[in-house]
Amino acid sequence: MSSLGVARQVGAVLLAIALAPLFMGWIAQCRAWLQNRSAPPLFLPWRMLRKLFWKDAALAEHASALFRATPYVLFGTMVLAAAIIPSVVLDLPFVLVADAIALVGLFATARVFIALAAMDIGTAFGTLGARREMMIGFLAEPALLMVFFNAFLISGSTALPTIAARLAAPPFVIYPSLAFAGIAFVMVLLAENARIPIDNPATHLELTMIHEAMVLEYSARHLALVEWASALKLFNYACIGFALFVPWGLASQHASPGTLLLAVVALVLKLALAGAALAVVETVSAKLRIFRAPEFLAMAFLLAVLGLLVHLLLGA
Repeated sequence: MSSLGVARQVGAVLLAIALAPLFMGWIAQCRAWLQNRSAPPLFLPWRMLRKLFWKDAALAEHASALFRATPYVLFGTMVLAAAIIPSVVLDLPFVLVADAIALVGLFATARVFIALAAMDIGTAFGTLGARREMMIGFLAEPALLMVFFNAFLISGSTALPTIAARLAAPPFVIYPSLAFAGIAFVMVLLAENARIPIDNPATHLELTMIHEAMVLEYSARHLALVEWASALKLFNYACIGFALFVPWGLASQHASPGTLLLAVVALVLKLALAGAALAVVETVSAKLRIFRAPEFLAMAFLLAVLGLLVHLLLGA
């Protein structure tokens, strides 16, 4: 493990931490423009985080140590996930001890902790949101694994940098199986990040909330870490999609500083396009009833399995 590789690894993680709130701000701007509303400032999420960190935390009377520790666990798991996903460079030393399957485990760890913390206080809405979150996670994880298996079979590896390098290597090849997997991945991304049509991140209607219902009891620095972790999760999912379906623009192991700068520019452009596309999807879609969410995720699973069968039977 070279010192240069570690420096690039740390730089990529710090860049992810910095860009994640801006990515949320960009999506909010695009949604406002599409809905003919005045757009909020791009740096509004950063301002909200700064304001929350300066406030005094208020904790429920019967909050346990689990409730207090969960925001730090959420943020830590999302930072570790960012260390596994190639967003700028392919030279990621942490991938030597973790791969895409471990990445799914990190997402599952964060989900379990936030669900337990939501039930820890004993409020009705927290328990409601925790149960819905676990139901969605139970259905989304198999679909995400099937998406990964498509890439595993094509690249012969479970490490995301290796998969991205294999798919980006010439000659350019179109894989029909990845087309099915790509649609399934977008559906999983929407469900896992509490976006429309599964959840509405802007709602405060208690009976329809999922993510917001679980974090109602958090405030100040705890709420800031939870919201930052949510932004990092969406950023990580976007970078997973880039690595699997748009792997071009990543810097190689021995890239020069100029190449690294171009990789950062490429990442920003991808995030801009992905944020705009996500805003379009959320604008033209309506929120599904909670009882329709299993059908939505079952469709994602079937599409991912169909892509896997296309690759196994046709070799494409």
